[in-house]
Amino acid sequence: MEGDEIMSKNIEDKQYLVRFKAAKESHLTVMDHDVCMTKCPDKICTIFCPAEVYKWENIRMHVGYEGCHECGSCRIGCPHQNIKWEYPQGGHGVVFRLA
Repeated sequence: MEGDEIMSKNIEDKQYLVRFKAAKESHLTVMDHDVCMTKCPDKICTIFCPAEVYKWENIRMHVGYEGCHECGSCRIGCPHQNIKWEYPQGGHGVVFRLA
């Protein structure tokens, strides 16, 4: 039964099992904020990112890279290829654990 309980948790519950060691500089870059403002009315990255790293505020996309799950969704999901995704510096980034 214990294994079934872990499998039945929703995504929000599972995110509490993820830990991060954030680097001082972001490994995610919105290359041109004007593209977000003028060519992407739906701000699709704010929808597909499971960690909710991307937030649209007024006229600029804010990137909370510290909580990135490193899934790569933004690397392929941005319809304008406007997000540069790199691996975090060595020893930094997401740390998954089970329990």
